[in-house]
Amino acid sequence: MLLTKNTTFIIGPVAEILGYIMDAIFNFCSTLFGIQNIGLCIILFTIIIYLLMLPLTIKQQRFSKLSAKMNPELQAVNKKYKGKNDQVSMAKMQDETKAVYAKYGVSPTGSCLQMLIQLPVLFSLYRVIWNIPAYVTGVKDAFIPLVEQLKNISGGQKYLETIASSNNISFEKLGYTTESIVDTLYKFKPENWTGLAEKFPDISNVVTKTQIDIDKMNYFLGLNIADSPFNIFKNGMSSGSVWMIIGALAIPVLSGLTQWINTKLMPQTNTQGTEEGSMANSMKTMNNVMPIMSVVFCFTLPAGMGLYWVAGSVVRSIIQVVTNKHLDRIDLDDLVKKNMEKENKKREKKGLPPQRISNQAKTSAKSIESPSKKVNSADKERKIQDSTEYYKNSSNAKPGSLAAKARMVQKYNEKNKK
Repeated sequence: MLLTKNTTFIIGPVAEILGYIMDAIFNFCSTLFGIQNIGLCIILFTIIIYLLMLPLTIKQQRFSKLSAKMNPELQAVNKKYKGKNDQVSMAKMQDETKAVYAKYGVSPTGSCLQMLIQLPVLFSLYRVIWNIPAYVTGVKDAFIPLVEQLKNISGGQKYLETIASSNNISFEKLGYTTESIVDTLYKFKPENWTGLAEKFPDISNVVTKTQIDIDKMNYFLGLNIADSPFNIFKNGMSSGSVWMIIGALAIPVLSGLTQWINTKLMPQTNTQGTEEGSMANSMKTMNNVMPIMSVVFCFTLPAGMGLYWVAGSVVRSIIQVVTNKHLDRIDLDDLVKKNMEKENKKREKKGLPPQRISNQAKTSAKSIESPSKKVNSADKERKIQDSTEYYKNSSNAKPGSLAAKARMVQKYNEKNKK
């Protein structure tokens, strides 16, 4: 395993897998079409990754769709047990809430699963794009002729050390090896290539050829995807290149814009009054903030990451539209019925009776008596009881006798005079 590959827990193995996919895409394009371009590979890679995650995407969007229908029932359950903090009531509330989720065949964490899977993919992809030669063999091989020359030339290591240290590459830690030299050369800017050719004129031809080959791989629509838009913007300002300035601004802006459009296409559900309400509000806030954050991140990260975010948002938006149309054709009542059958089969295996969720969980919010109504009802009942006691204890006459009835009329008149 190359020293330049990431070995962090979870991120390292995921980056290794993504590296194999990226390498396979690069070899495919190179062999069949003669195209060696990392930018194109990132776009194709993005499409493949999101197609692989399509089942999770459909599941998440189905969760959002069903949430719109089941949230009134969740609100009803919450309202039913509002203010009841005893253990029995809390247990019943939890059971009825679970019953609603079971009825619709979804998990309370259904919307979080895709994000939990996407995060390590995103971090791992950052590592792959940050150091493409460590994972894509074709790119690494393009450096080898120059690396062999630098390893055997006097002063080569000393010249590269300054550039390596400015990119957090330590020859002292990694050694002056093929991998560490490739790492350093991959971070070269145009002025570094020019300086290397001038410093070692005997190998200037090899330097120029390597630069041309790497630029052909790294440049996409005139931008070096291994460099950050911030550096591209600075170089464009210093050189007066309008295209570099526009390109440097385009990737971050498109990243934020496409992510914002993607969040607007997502199904919106009303979770007010449910336990998921605060979570949904946090998610909504994050959806509004993330497009802005992606603009900021894209300025400092390699342009390849911004290209991935733009391509990912476009692919997600297309999948979102297609999936929404698919879900609109689904009969939710039939889906609920099937989910109830699945739930009852599970209960049957556990030796439990069938769950009649419609009686337990499908509670209409209108049918739940409000606390004020309950108080009024209790007051009315108490007043009737007090009046009964008042009139009953007002006389020693035999109940039901004429004297008793006369005494009740007398007490009524005395009470009203007050």
